[in-house]
Amino acid sequence: MAHVELSLSEVFAPAARTPPEQESDNFGQWSATVFGAAEPCLLIDVDTRVVAVSAAGCDLLCLGCPEDVIGLPLLDGCLSLLDFTANRGELTEQETDKIPPLLALHSGRLARGLLRVQTSTAGRSDPTVDAISTPVLTGGKVAGSLTFFSEV
Repeated sequence: MAHVELSLSEVFAPAARTPPEQESDNFGQWSATVFGAAEPCLLIDVDTRVVAVSAAGCDLLCLGCPEDVIGLPLLDGCLSLLDFTANRGELTEQETDKIPPLLALHSGRLARGLLRVQTSTAGRSDPTVDAISTPVLTGGKVAGSLTFFSEV
């Protein structure tokens, strides 16, 4: 006959909700995380301005160094995107509204898609990246979006 022994210990139950003092600084915590990340990632605010970008993100997206892009609008001065046609034309305003960082910002949901980044470096081809974005909340409202990139 099998012998089963049972012991009871104190149950650890995580809090059902993040305390308000941590939630209010959620955006700041993500900003610090992105700055120190080894992965290519980018954080924008609700006005689509770059709040933080990792060094790997700058390299992959051909943005220079992180300090040069902080505070710039994501598309009007920072990131230049191309369509997937043979002509490689710049994206229209309607098309840019559908890129993952902006889609996550406006929809409040996860977004994923491919982007072709225009480089200014001679001899370097325009990289295609897979972008996965999530909205970042502060006080229960969307305050920005966090995007991770991977070269395809």
